[in-house]
Amino acid sequence: MSEKVEAAYGAEQIQVLDGLEHIRKRPGMYISSTDEKGLHHLVSEVVDNSIDEALAGYCDRVDVTVNADGSCTVIDNGRGIPTEIHPKEGISTVEVVFTKVNAGGKFGGDSGYKVSSGLHGVGVKAVNALSEWLEVEVYQNGHIYKQVYNRGVPQRELAIVGDTDKTGTKVTFFPDSEIFETIVFRYETLKIRLKELAFLNKGLTINLTDLRGEKPRTDSFCYEGGIKELVEELNKGQETLFETPLYFEAQDGTTVCEIALQYNESYNEVVYSYANNVNTIDGGTHVEGLKLALTKVVNDAGRKLNILKDNDKLTGEDVREGITAVVSVKLENAQFESQTKDKLNNSFIRPFVNKAVADSLGEYLEEHPSEARELVLRCITAQKARDAARNARELTRRKGVLETTTLPGKLADCSDKRPELCEIYIVEGDSAGGTAKQGRDRRFQAILPLRGKILNVEKVRLNRALENAEIKAMITAFGCGILDDFDESKLRYDRIISMTDADVDGAHIRILLLTFLFRYMRPLIEHGHVYSAKPPLYKATVKGKPEDVYLYSEEEKTLFDAANNNKVEYQRYKGLGEMSTEQLWETTMNPATRTLIKVSMQDAVEADKMFSLLMGESPALRRQFIEENATLVTDLDI
Repeated sequence: MSEKVEAAYGAEQIQVLDGLEHIRKRPGMYISSTDEKGLHHLVSEVVDNSIDEALAGYCDRVDVTVNADGSCTVIDNGRGIPTEIHPKEGISTVEVVFTKVNAGGKFGGDSGYKVSSGLHGVGVKAVNALSEWLEVEVYQNGHIYKQVYNRGVPQRELAIVGDTDKTGTKVTFFPDSEIFETIVFRYETLKIRLKELAFLNKGLTINLTDLRGEKPRTDSFCYEGGIKELVEELNKGQETLFETPLYFEAQDGTTVCEIALQYNESYNEVVYSYANNVNTIDGGTHVEGLKLALTKVVNDAGRKLNILKDNDKLTGEDVREGITAVVSVKLENAQFESQTKDKLNNSFIRPFVNKAVADSLGEYLEEHPSEARELVLRCITAQKARDAARNARELTRRKGVLETTTLPGKLADCSDKRPELCEIYIVEGDSAGGTAKQGRDRRFQAILPLRGKILNVEKVRLNRALENAEIKAMITAFGCGILDDFDESKLRYDRIISMTDADVDGAHIRILLLTFLFRYMRPLIEHGHVYSAKPPLYKATVKGKPEDVYLYSEEEKTLFDAANNNKVEYQRYKGLGEMSTEQLWETTMNPATRTLIKVSMQDAVEADKMFSLLMGESPALRRQFIEENATLVTDLDI
């Protein structure tokens, strides 16, 4: 029995956090984190309100500006937040929207919005609560209304400060450094999300401007073709089955689904899904509807063309090999599996999307028999390759705890069996592997050495990949399976760390490993389990000083040299095997002193394009990429 805590426990000990105070006390409940990801989530919350105006048909332009002082401004040309006095609260509706938790225009059937990604009524209130200051201007009724808040507290009532013939809302906020680890917005992070929103809302113009540099930086996004243009961009440079992506749209009341799809010559299945503009990375009922329809339509086409006999049947995996598809649904009262909205759960969406795809794709294949024939024959080829891979997959599929006989002489496992405490280093070569095994903390650190470069899975089918000994070793060691067999709950290590030499070969091995994880175990990246170790480039010995200093980049070396008047001896590490066990532990493996770089999925679309471009079959595209980016290289290790 636990020891009793000697402290008072009565009515006076029960805290009631009023209004926005609870958001400031527990920000992670509302924006997931207070790191860089949480910071950029603030912008998304404000922009989402503008997007909701666009979904309602009242807004066709959104401007996002990072100001010179580091604050952010979002302006739309929608209706503007209502400015009249709220009948129940007795204050302006603008103030209600920015200060009253669970108040908003997105509840109930008669709300101002039929479709919205924001459902919990927190949204801009969280932005207000977590900002040092926030200003809101509303353009409405021929007037400009303005109110200012400091850390969520209104400084005065909403007031008319001018006249205008515009309508819309302008929100400017400065993130609170007391809350966030960083308050510096990254232009590229904002660009990724805004470009995605432009694809998902065809015809909507979204402008991004950064005023912090010497010269303003700006990008503008508007896609009249919407997600069809997104599929075109994903398949750029690929040989495709359909000349242009197929696009289908269906509507039933306020429920709308859009599907765009196209097949290419790769062996990968690429399906992106969205619900009310939210990227549902774990899929859901809309993806299930798409997959069911694809399988049925292709099988039906095969039988009508007399390619498949009555007893022949293509599986879902067979018909999705080489597909690039985007499914986007917009619906009332979207139900997500969790607060992070990774998976859509509304059951009626499954048959709705299923029928939309089955009707439209079925009709297209009937009208284009040559393309239908080629598609079915492709799927039959995929089926044969998948049959050949089945035995190999069975050999690598995880069954309970790891049997050491499956990995003789490779995996040096850790003693702790609690996955949340364990990590595995994927190490290049036996030399570095031996040093890592000796220098590690055996309690929670496992070492898996790879012999040479693993197979480039971008260029081969699954059966070829599963014949590769190093790939089989990783699949078995991780324990979570691959592709449709993937089960994150069986993952044996919380952190999978690529530890390669700090040279070109090391970088190549790392990208091959990331390609494998991206194609076969993508949730590991999406859910933050994949890291890259950062070993030092140099050991610096200063004359007269007892301790060596480790430097991790050429820039660090230049600065260190200048600070020590060139009285330094440097050792350049070409490989991890050159380090002693103590050096490798202290610089690269000790959790207290090491630097790990988390591999994130901030832009899955761009990542997919880059893997296809750099690791795929088109030398011309790689050459073009190198020529366009050669000037960015400042330090080439040859």
